[in-house]
Amino acid sequence: MNDDQLLRYSRHILLDDLGVEGQQRLLDAHALVIGAGGLGSPVLLYLATAGVGRITVVDDDTVDLTNLQRQIVHDMARIGRAKAESAAETVARINPEVQLRPVVQRAGARELGALVAKADVVLDCCDNFATRQAVNAACVQHRRPLVSGAAIGFDGQVSVYDPRGPDSPCYACVFPPDAPPEEVRCATMGVFAPLVGIIGSVQAAEALKLLAGVGTPLAGRLQMLDARRMEWSEIRIARQPGCAVCSTPH
Repeated sequence: MNDDQLLRYSRHILLDDLGVEGQQRLLDAHALVIGAGGLGSPVLLYLATAGVGRITVVDDDTVDLTNLQRQIVHDMARIGRAKAESAAETVARINPEVQLRPVVQRAGARELGALVAKADVVLDCCDNFATRQAVNAACVQHRRPLVSGAAIGFDGQVSVYDPRGPDSPCYACVFPPDAPPEEVRCATMGVFAPLVGIIGSVQAAEALKLLAGVGTPLAGRLQMLDARRMEWSEIRIARQPGCAVCSTPH
């Protein structure tokens, strides 16, 4: 690290659990973020300000006025622009040292496989079940930790699915692909603006812990937030021997 980096990240370096070594691991790391919307906004901002050296963000959508109630990585001047490119501009202004690569497309299984293989951690910030399953399958195949978050209305959830652990469940263990839930979208159900900030910030924290090698991750634990009461609850989740994704050899 140079002098500017030592100053920029000094509040991380002062943490005994992190220090110079942990911060250097963040600088050397590569995070893949799926989605640059409500969850992706705080994720991208915190990963970038914390000094994650390389970030790839995948999103095929464009910025709309209705997004600005909660998607804080965008602004009025970006309406009509690709969200991934808009996010890259914001990150460049905050921390120009971060290499943020925008991918403006809806990534299928093949594209996700290639992207996941190059990342150290994957953050699922998307808003549909099919993409979540595809991201999970790619993470299992390439043994990459997945930090998954979801938020709708006043309810949010977050967990870590780490296929590197022999007992760690994958996303499909908890939400089987053959039993999709009823799709609910912000466009029809609404979402409490700070909720995505809370869940996205937890996702960023879990990713940074994984990359720096500090603390205990949320693997095997699903945390749920009822923002009406600002009450967290947690359930233990186990790997399913008959899981269609992680019990199949890759």
